Amino acid sequence: MSVPGVFILSVLCVLLLSVVQPGDGSEIIGGKEVPAHSMPHMALLKNSKGFCGGTLIDAKWVLTAAHCEGFKEVLLGVHAVDKEENESRQKARVTHSYPHPCFDRKEAVNDLMLLKLKKGVKQTKTVKWLKLGQKVQEPKAGSKCLVAGWGATGRGKPSKVLMSVNVTVFERVKCNSPEYYNFKPVITNSMICAGSDSGTPTDTCQGDSGGPLLCNGALVGVTSFGGRCGDMKKPGVYSFLSEKQLDWIKKTMKKKAEVL
Repeated sequence: MSVPGVFILSVLCVLLLSVVQPGDGSEIIGGKEVPAHSMPHMALLKNSKGFCGGTLIDAKWVLTAAHCEGFKEVLLGVHAVDKEENESRQKARVTHSYPHPCFDRKEAVNDLMLLKLKKGVKQTKTVKWLKLGQKVQEPKAGSKCLVAGWGATGRGKPSKVLMSVNVTVFERVKCNSPEYYNFKPVITNSMICAGSDSGTPTDTCQGDSGGPLLCNGALVGVTSFGGRCGDMKKPGVYSFLSEKQLDWIKKTMKKKAEVL
């Protein structure tokens, strides 16, 4: 890329940045075990340092969070982490990682990444990809959406089985208010803020980063960051799959389709 091209990209990234501080990642708080293999698009990224979640969006592509780096392998068709589940699982090698070009670790914005798999996975009863729509409808405040993952459940240890919980979408004004994040960080229009609207905490935290935010069955966001897990005044924050983000995802998949 020429110097002017780099400058233009840098300017575009700067324009998209907001004052956001990185959070702690994600875990399922207040949830319950899902029926085995009822979410066949769920991907588990695991290595010696920890794990993240992801969503299989095509035979060769997994969508996760940009801060979920360093994973060389993806497990699909997983329900119980400690069991072999040989008949349901597929293991795929990651050949290339494509973090969003405007991802900024310090500011924790554009926290999206595409993982390209060496071979296309096979669709089965336990492994299926969740196709992205042409456009994602931004959920209104008060909407109930679903998050899922193998993260901790409030006891400090990761869950042994896939868990899920419903979270309520909040207005960004509310999330930026003094009672909540107080602009530290700023919740921008490229993010969705969602948590508990009742007396029982529902949240995501360590271990679920990169996992899906599903509204009416559609993939709407990716688990990004949050405050202390289960803190009802610091709800989870998700990277919203806006029109611009969808455009980046689809262009990247098309452009890198032939990369080995």
